Amino acid sequence: MRICAKYLYTLASDAPVRDGYVELAPDGTVTGVGQSRDPSSEPVYYDGAVVPGFVNSHCHVELSYMKGLFRRGTGMAGFIDQINALRDTAGKQEKLFQIGTWMDRMWDRGVVAMADISNCDDSFRIKASHPMYTRTFLEVFGTEPEDCPAVMDSVNALWEKARALGLDAAPTPHACYTMSPELLEAASVAGLSSGYLSYHSEESQEEDLMVRSGCGPMWENRRRSGMSTPPVTGTSSLEYFLDILGKALPVPVDGNVLLVHEVCLDRSGAAAARRVLSHPFVAVCPRSNIFIHNALPPISLMREIGLTITVGTDSLSSNDDLDMVGELFCLQENFPEVPLSEMFRWACLNGASFLGKASVLGTIEPGKRPGIVFIDHLSPDGKLTVSSVSKRIA
Repeated sequence: MRICAKYLYTLASDAPVRDGYVELAPDGTVTGVGQSRDPSSEPVYYDGAVVPGFVNSHCHVELSYMKGLFRRGTGMAGFIDQINALRDTAGKQEKLFQIGTWMDRMWDRGVVAMADISNCDDSFRIKASHPMYTRTFLEVFGTEPEDCPAVMDSVNALWEKARALGLDAAPTPHACYTMSPELLEAASVAGLSSGYLSYHSEESQEEDLMVRSGCGPMWENRRRSGMSTPPVTGTSSLEYFLDILGKALPVPVDGNVLLVHEVCLDRSGAAAARRVLSHPFVAVCPRSNIFIHNALPPISLMREIGLTITVGTDSLSSNDDLDMVGELFCLQENFPEVPLSEMFRWACLNGASFLGKASVLGTIEPGKRPGIVFIDHLSPDGKLTVSSVSKRIA
C-alpha cells in the first residue's frame, strides 16, 4: 500500500515532507518513505496532513458516561463536588456502552495508544480486547493515614484483575489533595515498580494554595468534609510530591513519571522535576483546563526547561470530546509560536516514549508500525483549523 499526502509528517525530522509518500506492508509496517516525483500520478493522494498514530497520554475512559453532565468554570473544588455527586448516575451497561463507543471513536480518529486512568475494572475487558494499546494506571485515594494499608490492599486486588486479563497496569497516586503522605508514598513506590507513574499535579491554583499556605477553596472543601489535608510546606504541590518521592527512592528516581496538567508550574518546580526524576514527562490537557478553571499550562516555560510534553484529552466529565486534533488546535490557537510539527511530536512520539513504545509507534519510519492518520481541512498555509478532523487510514 502506498499513501501520498500534501504534508507528510514523519516526525523523524522537524519539517514535513511536501508531497511525501509512505509505503506499508499488509500488516501496517512502514517499508518506505520519500518524496513523490509526480503527485498527480499517485494512486492515493491526501490533500492535507498525514501523521503517525496519536498517543492520548491522559484519559479517564471509564468516565465517558458523564459527557454533558458538568457545569463549566466551577474551579477544582466545584469540579470535585460534581464528580462525587454524579459518579453513580449511570448503570453498568450504560457505562460499558460508552467506554466501548469512545474507545472505538478514538481508534477511528487515529489514537493508537493511551495512558488511561482507572478507579475500577469497568474498562478492563474492553481494553483487553481492543486494538488500541493501553497502559492502565490504577488510581488511589485516601486522605487518612490509618487507611493506607486497606487502600493498598484494594488497589493490589484490582491490579491482579488487570494482570489476569493481560493488561499493562499498576497503582498510581491521584494527587496531593486526595492522599495522605503515607498513601502518596506507598502508591508511588508500588507504581514505579512497574516503571511508570501518572500523577495529577498543579492542576489549579487552589491545589497550590492548599500546600503553600493552607488556605483557599480546596482547603476549605476538604476541611468541611472532615478530611485530613496535606501538610503546609510553603512550596508548590509539585515540590511536595517530589520531596516524598526523593525520600522514598534513590534520586534521580528511575522510571517514566508523567506529571498531568501542570497549569501552575513555575521555574522552581520545573527545575526540581528535572533534578529528582530520571525521565520526567508532562501531559497537557488544555481543553479540560479551560473547562474547569479557564487556565492553560505555561508551555513556554516547559519548552525552555526542556520538559518532554505529551498531549491528553482528560475525560468527558471535563471535556466535550476525546479528540486529539481538538486539543492540538486549542494549543495552536493559544501558543502560535510553537511549530505544528513540534505539537505533532508531543501528540505522537513523546506519548509513545512515555509508554515505552517509541520503537514501534510515534514516527513514520521503515520497520515501525505507528498507524497512519489523515488530517484534513487545513488552512492555506498548512495550519489546523476549527474544521480539521482526523481519520485513521492505515
